Amino acid sequence: MDTLLLSRIQFGANISFHILFPTITIALGWVLLFFKLRFNATGDQKWMDAYLFWVKVFALSFAMGVVSGITMSFQFGTNWPGFMETVGNVAGPLLAYEVMTAFFLEAVFLGIMLFGASRVKRWVHTLATFLVAFGTTMSTFWIIVLNSWMHTPQGYELRDGVVFATDWWEIIFNPSMPYRFVHMLLASGLTVAFLIAGISALRLLWGDRAESVKSTLRFGVVTGALLIPLQILAGDLHGLNTLEHQPAKVAAMEGNWETGPNVPLLLFALPDEEARENRFEIGIPSGASLILKHKPEGVVPGLNDFVAEDGTVMHPRVAPVFFSFRVMVGTGIAMLLLSWGGLYLMRRYGAGEMPRLSLYAFSAMSFSGWIATLAGWYTTEIGRQPWLVQGVLTTKEAVADVPAGMVLGTLLGYLAIYAALIVAYIAVITYLARKASRGEPLGSRVHPASGEAEVAMLQPGE
Repeated sequence: MDTLLLSRIQFGANISFHILFPTITIALGWVLLFFKLRFNATGDQKWMDAYLFWVKVFALSFAMGVVSGITMSFQFGTNWPGFMETVGNVAGPLLAYEVMTAFFLEAVFLGIMLFGASRVKRWVHTLATFLVAFGTTMSTFWIIVLNSWMHTPQGYELRDGVVFATDWWEIIFNPSMPYRFVHMLLASGLTVAFLIAGISALRLLWGDRAESVKSTLRFGVVTGALLIPLQILAGDLHGLNTLEHQPAKVAAMEGNWETGPNVPLLLFALPDEEARENRFEIGIPSGASLILKHKPEGVVPGLNDFVAEDGTVMHPRVAPVFFSFRVMVGTGIAMLLLSWGGLYLMRRYGAGEMPRLSLYAFSAMSFSGWIATLAGWYTTEIGRQPWLVQGVLTTKEAVADVPAGMVLGTLLGYLAIYAALIVAYIAVITYLARKASRGEPLGSRVHPASGEAEVAMLQPGE
C-alpha cells in the first residue's frame, strides 16, 4: 500500500471515530433541553432524573468529540497539505466561523449546563442548556457547509491553481448543503432516539422500574418512529440531488455499469471492476429507474461513462460504495420496523410492560445509529473519489510526500487507541446505566418551583 492509500485509510479512521460523538451530541443537546423544559413546566421529578442521567452521556460524548476533532484537524497539515494550499481561502474561513459561532458558545455555557442545575437559577440553567444545544447545531452547520462545498463547489474562481472565493452566499448555500444538513440532523436524531430507547430498555431488563426510564423509553421509540419516515424522504431528495451533481457516485451506489432505461434496483450483487459487470445479481426490475427518475423507462447513468479514452477511471471503487449504501438502507429499514413495532407494543402493553423480546431488540439496536451514519458517510465520501474537491482537486494532488511506513505506523497507533476508547466509552455508558438501575444518586435535587437546590441528594425515581 502506498502513501496515498494509507493516508486515505488513516483519515477515514480518524473521521469515522470522530463522527460517532457529534452524531450523539447534536441531537442529545436538544433532547436535554426538552427534558428540562418538561421538568420546568410540570415539576415532575422523572424529567430531572432523565436529564441528570443523559447529561452525563452528553458530557462524555462531547469530550470524545472535541479531542478526536483536534486530532483530525492536524491531518490537514500532516497528511493533506495540498488541500489547504489549494482551497484554504474557502476552507479556512469556514472552519474559523465554526470556532467563533459554535465552539466558543459551547465552551462558555457547557460548565453551567453540566454542573449548574443546583447552583444557579432555573432559567439560567435552562438557557445554558439551550445555548449548548444551539452551539452543537451551529458547529454542524459550518462543518456540513465545508463538506458540501467539497462535493458541489460554487462561488469560487481559480487563479494559478489556487481557489479564491467570489461569492460567500453561493459557497455557504451550495447546491447540496441543504440536503446534507437536514440528512445529518435527522441522522443524529435517530441515533439519539435509538440510544435512549436501547439504554432505557436495558435498564428495564435489569429491573429498574423508575418512571424516568419508562418515559425515556417512550420518548425514544416515538421519536424514532416519527423521524425515520422523514429521513427516508430526505434521503430520497438527497439522492436526486446527488444524481444531478455527482452521477458517478449514484452509478456506483446502484452498481449500474451501462447507461440506459429500466435499470433494476439491486438488492444484492458482487461488483467485478475488472470485468466491469456484476455477479449474482438479485434485483427488482426497473426499481432504480423508478426511484431515481420516477418512471420505469428513466435513464440512469452507468459507470462506463466515467472512463476516459486513455483508460483512466474517473469513478469511485464500486464495491465499498455499493455495499455501504445497502448497509445504510438496511439499517434504516430495521429502525423503521422496530420503532413502529415498538409503538404498537407500547400502545397495547404500556412502556413498562413491553415483552422482554422487544426490550432485547431495542437494547441490541442502541448503537444502530452509528452503523447507519458510518455507512452513509462511507457512501458519500468514498463515492466522491478520485476527487477531494469535486472537479477541482484530486486526493492524489493533495496528499503529503511522506514515507508510507511513517503513515502506516501512525495509522496502527490510531487504530489501537480508537479501539480501546470505543470499548471504554460503551463500558462507561453501561456502567452509568447499571449504577442508575441500582438507585444510586444521580445529582442534587432541584426544587420544581424555585429552581433552588436542596441539600438532599436526588434518588432515581423519587
